[in-house]
Amino acid sequence: MGMFKTKDGTEIFYKDWGSGQPIVFHHGWPLSSDDWDTQMLFFLDKGYRVIAHDRRGHGRSTQTATGNDMDTYAADFAELAESLDLRDAIHVGHSTGGGEAAHYVARHGKDRVAKLVLISAVPPIMVKTAANPGGLPIEVLDGLRNQLAANRPEFYWNFPIPFYGFNGESATVSEPLRANWWRQGMMGGAKAHYDCIKAFSETDFSDDLKAISVPTLVMHGDDDQIVPIADSAPLSVKLLKNGTLKVYETYPHGMCTTHADTINADLLAFIRG
Repeated sequence: MGMFKTKDGTEIFYKDWGSGQPIVFHHGWPLSSDDWDTQMLFFLDKGYRVIAHDRRGHGRSTQTATGNDMDTYAADFAELAESLDLRDAIHVGHSTGGGEAAHYVARHGKDRVAKLVLISAVPPIMVKTAANPGGLPIEVLDGLRNQLAANRPEFYWNFPIPFYGFNGESATVSEPLRANWWRQGMMGGAKAHYDCIKAFSETDFSDDLKAISVPTLVMHGDDDQIVPIADSAPLSVKLLKNGTLKVYETYPHGMCTTHADTINADLLAFIRG
């Protein structure tokens, strides 16, 4: 584990375990690299080098008041990747991290990236616009911002319920998972998390997806209540030059955690394939 200082003085916390071909994990909002613990241990055991960082404003990284946007997130990681001399890397991004990973691969990843995986990811664009009529109305996103500003602890205590699909008819709430989600969220900065809602929902990743040529696996649950599948994964695959879509029946947004065995096995098959 270590801290990397970017050109603007932001300190980025990261984990770098093992050796071999690197797999980089990009976490979702408002979480941290800890959200990838299960995957990192799994792939470390399979002989890979595993890397995950806390995005600026999240986890143990600097709680920045500025630079909380996709361009800066991707640039931050580009500096870290150069510092660690990451080559032939597989990038795996979940949710907001999928947007960050796509932005990085398209803009900075030439000659450094072998494959890309987007899991429950926000591309091509989440917000409803004239060009994206199936997106989320801006009022829904404003509601997230209002709840965060009014009572972040309560907002983060309730958000894991739809995130993990704990509100399903036969679902049981896992209090440890809920508490771990809340812990990660509360570690980060309120201003950075507030700004990140705009970053993950209003950034248009269409040009990024069109520019990516490496093999890309798009994984999405059809019961995702956070990033609805109809306006995300199928549209992303259409824009990718070398994309494959895998849909998981009844799986929630947080399927890397709730169905880790299945997701890990499918990731391994794609990476080895």
